[in-house]
Amino acid sequence: MFLPFFENLRAARVPVSLREFLGFLEGLRAGLATYDVESFYYLARTIMVKDERNIDKFDRAFAMTFDGLAEISAQDVLEAVDIPEEWLRKMAEKHLSAEEMAEIEAMGGFDKLMETLQERLKEQEGRHQGGNKWIGTAGTSPFGAYGYNPEGVRIGQKESRHQRAVKVWDKREFRNFDDTVELGTRNIKVALKRLRRWAREGASEELDLDNTIRATAEHGYLDVKTRPERHNAVKVLLFLDVGGSMDPHIKVVEELFSAARAEFKHLEYYYFHNCLYEGVWRNNQRRWNDQTPTHEVLRTYGPDYKCIFVGDASMSPYEIAYPGGANEHWNQEAGQVWLERAQDQWGSNLWINPVPETHWQYTHSISMIREIFEDRMVPMTLEGLERGMRELTR
Repeated sequence: MFLPFFENLRAARVPVSLREFLGFLEGLRAGLATYDVESFYYLARTIMVKDERNIDKFDRAFAMTFDGLAEISAQDVLEAVDIPEEWLRKMAEKHLSAEEMAEIEAMGGFDKLMETLQERLKEQEGRHQGGNKWIGTAGTSPFGAYGYNPEGVRIGQKESRHQRAVKVWDKREFRNFDDTVELGTRNIKVALKRLRRWAREGASEELDLDNTIRATAEHGYLDVKTRPERHNAVKVLLFLDVGGSMDPHIKVVEELFSAARAEFKHLEYYYFHNCLYEGVWRNNQRRWNDQTPTHEVLRTYGPDYKCIFVGDASMSPYEIAYPGGANEHWNQEAGQVWLERAQDQWGSNLWINPVPETHWQYTHSISMIREIFEDRMVPMTLEGLERGMRELTR
């Protein structure tokens, strides 16, 4: 009966084993999820998902297996899908308030609700929009989609709008944890946390609770102990490519920048275009008249900084390999020379590329930058950032 579920999980690349699937079936036989779809969902997820990044994949496979009602007619739902009556009763008790249950009782109870649904399905012909009786959309009938009625049974609606329908199976609360989706600031913060390093320094300003309890117990009176406050000790130097082919990636780079500023106390940043040359800048609107010499940056920030370049690495190979190859100004030295100087100064370095990794092989300049960085280039996905943070902590 549940074999298609197992097959859909494997197709969605949820690493579920046959032993875990058999454990799930054993849990069902033991009655761990009886008459409650939500308990059924959590039982399956608890047994078959071992990594939070796979929860969204699991949700999609679960929906594909058990949420196919939108693909068939309402009459087919009631005639072809054998949902135990006791399940429906338990779900109603779980999802409806006491006031709403009273309204159903006033209508004649849950049996009357389902009976009325059957009758209206037989009476109705065609689609109905609005209203308060027929099965349709955007009305207040207890049956249908995109409307509102506290006694409602949702039919043909992809997701809940009021969170009051009896059959609600379509939440995807862990969408952000999928390591292949586009990043948001929250995702990036999760990945960047791997790079943070904490140190204790400064005056004794923080309560040391464990030592306070221990000293109080030993001395018989309140003996408050303090310790130096913790500080985020990691230092990050961020170089951000801006303009030209980076324009389509503005949103995700902004999210990375925002997350980095929130996560790291010691963060410095500069902008460049395509490749690193003799000058960088802080304000893109003043990039031509307020540049900071790259030599000055190299002298200012010590080798204890983690150096991260963010860019699509998509440019003419001449911009990397030759003097005068830059497309906006005459560069006395090749971009590769400046990149190698940066690597010499900051031994812990990384290049983050917003271009999907599967496309890298088609751009020669990306291959050149990867070679310069000794393959320390990662895609701007959750998995890629986690890989990059591990690289920087070596």
